[in-house]
Amino acid sequence: MQPVDSLSPSPNISHPGVMATDITKKFQSAVKALAPGDLHKDDHFTLFEAVAALEIMDPKMDSGVLAEGESLDEEYDVSRDLLPEEILGIIDQLLCLEMAWHLGYPLSQTLFTSIYVEALLKPRPACIEEADFLRDAQSREKQPKLLFVLRAYCLGLLKACFFVNELVKDELYYEEEDFVTNTYDRDLLYEIPVASINNVLHKARSDLRAISNDMMKDISIALDLRLELRIAFLRAIDLSGLRKANPDSLKMPWVQMNGLLEHISKQHSLGKPVPEAFSTKLQRRLASTMPPRPMVQPSFEESHGHFKQLFQDGIDVMDVLKYSEPQSLLNFVSLFQARKPQPLVYIRTLLQSLLFNEMVVLGSYSIRQILDRDLSIVVIPCGIQIDPANDKIEVPTDPRHQTAAQMEIFRQRVAECYLDIFRIFCQNRCRVRRTLCHSIQEWDMLQADVEEIDQLLQIALDEKPLVIDTGEIGFSLPLSSWAYVYKLRQMEWIVQLGFELEIYQTDELAGMYWYLNYLAKTRAQHGDRIKAFTMRSLNEARYGSTGDSEHPQQLPQYTAAKEREYLTSLAFLRVTMLDAACTWEFADGLCCLYTVLQRLNLIATPTRPYSTDALRYDLRMKPFRNVALPTLPTLDEFTRATLQPETPTRDLICYAESAVGGARKGYEAMAKMSEAQAFSANAHDRWIGEIKKCLRAAIAAGVAVSTLLRAFDKAKVDGEDGDPKLALKVEMPLSGKGYHDWWIVPKLVLVK
Repeated sequence: MQPVDSLSPSPNISHPGVMATDITKKFQSAVKALAPGDLHKDDHFTLFEAVAALEIMDPKMDSGVLAEGESLDEEYDVSRDLLPEEILGIIDQLLCLEMAWHLGYPLSQTLFTSIYVEALLKPRPACIEEADFLRDAQSREKQPKLLFVLRAYCLGLLKACFFVNELVKDELYYEEEDFVTNTYDRDLLYEIPVASINNVLHKARSDLRAISNDMMKDISIALDLRLELRIAFLRAIDLSGLRKANPDSLKMPWVQMNGLLEHISKQHSLGKPVPEAFSTKLQRRLASTMPPRPMVQPSFEESHGHFKQLFQDGIDVMDVLKYSEPQSLLNFVSLFQARKPQPLVYIRTLLQSLLFNEMVVLGSYSIRQILDRDLSIVVIPCGIQIDPANDKIEVPTDPRHQTAAQMEIFRQRVAECYLDIFRIFCQNRCRVRRTLCHSIQEWDMLQADVEEIDQLLQIALDEKPLVIDTGEIGFSLPLSSWAYVYKLRQMEWIVQLGFELEIYQTDELAGMYWYLNYLAKTRAQHGDRIKAFTMRSLNEARYGSTGDSEHPQQLPQYTAAKEREYLTSLAFLRVTMLDAACTWEFADGLCCLYTVLQRLNLIATPTRPYSTDALRYDLRMKPFRNVALPTLPTLDEFTRATLQPETPTRDLICYAESAVGGARKGYEAMAKMSEAQAFSANAHDRWIGEIKKCLRAAIAAGVAVSTLLRAFDKAKVDGEDGDPKLALKVEMPLSGKGYHDWWIVPKLVLVK
């Protein structure tokens, strides 16, 4: 610390009524009397006052500090005459600030830096006539003739922001992380009906056309298109609440805005910026405890790109209303939210609203309908448990009445957990993974709870165990089997998102790919078990309890509708087991590849003075530690399975080649599936795109393994003992630049 005497001299304060006293020597003397560690505090000097004392006169903290000659309030005159190109420039800057708000910045740093917006909102207008830059009637009559265009645009902008803000607040989102809903005591024209604002916008367009001869034609068209954009945005928001309408008709305003945006982009150069119409001084008027912050304004080109994505996502999200069955719905939501770049918060909350508003799924279906259909597809096609006729039985001793009662308990228990899966995928990618880590704990408890219901239904329905040649499998337990399927899928998603979000270090990839292989193999085995019971049920439905398929004679009650239901379930089991097999083969191949690369010292292990294998294992497996099934491997089991010390290096490379080849064939088969076979209705193109990315990753992995095998064999021929040192360099793909975010495939390059 510098000595006090060498510090800069104290400022010369001279003002009537101010008497300055130098207390430096007194302060130094008082400090010397203190022993080390002593703290003296005035009881009346609170923490708030202490922080305020630090903030006072600090330009970064004190919103009231003024520079020499600076005024407290902004002196810009909102009644000044503006050129048409200046109005165009202000509107385009407002468009950029609006996008900055959609991207997650607060209104105080974006739209509320506009002096025109502040003039509209303060004092608070009670009706559409009061919502003007000038509140005095005589002044309004004298205001510049083109200011009505800017007023109409600002009214449409603020009303759209109000609706967006309310929608986001009504759905699941993360404050400050995704979106800032604080309006700083500004109501965003809450009391003014949208119909009145639409009338102002339409009148402004009509009046603009009437005086278009007084300005350049290009600028007149540019202003008109921007007013049309605001009308279309309000229309899109209004129609999004009509969930029962034809989805294609709900897309029309979004399609219109997408087309308008291209024209608006070409007209941007016609505008003239008016930077003095925006000021951060307006933050002093807002109800906020935050220090002053700079204005956030993305470039027009950047804003254009984000708006283009917003409008295209608005078009695509309406396809969710074209419901076919729950598995396609889940695929639609997960694939829609995984697209790059990820949809903005408004679109993600709009998707939640379309899905679950007022607890009616997609505006037309009850939660029971969705749940029962999902159970039918996954575990119990034509199941007695989900037969609606059970609800009509009122005799308490009747098994059908008991079944209906237990199924109602089941639905109440699982409904929230089931719908939460869809909600989770409507969050940003980091939150998806974090929330899934909590969700699997809930699903683990859910599986145990519904197993009790399964056992009660087993007694009520007098179910017989399934016996095969190797012995007794046991009872079907369809409800807990269904819960186990979803739990396993979520556990796989957690690990896969870990690769996407770069949570794992390079030397950890082998272990995490082994654990992914372990989970996928468990899911495939569980799928086999479900399929065995489904086939028994199908044979009983077709031929009676004997299941005599050698002398088939279908029962009269076996209908074409039941046949379709069984075939749908078997098709789902086929695609889910094929997906699980591809995942386990590919993960196994990459595990072996990275293990070999570590053995050959082609991947360096970073120095970790404060970490151990046990600590890192506990950290990576923390989300799965409390899950009962599948059993979490111990550290020793995990280490041996990953490193495979007994397997020779060349055998590991050959096994990796075989596993990656098997995954490639599986992905080739999946890429040929139709929309119905893949359960990807309304998202088939995106589903095929994901499968093709996985296929390309598998091909690249095959090339890497082949390169490694050739280099290894060549080194062995040259006579090197043990594991040779290969002339190879490993290049890891950059984030988001690989073939698929979940499959991190290294590139092996020969070093000359």
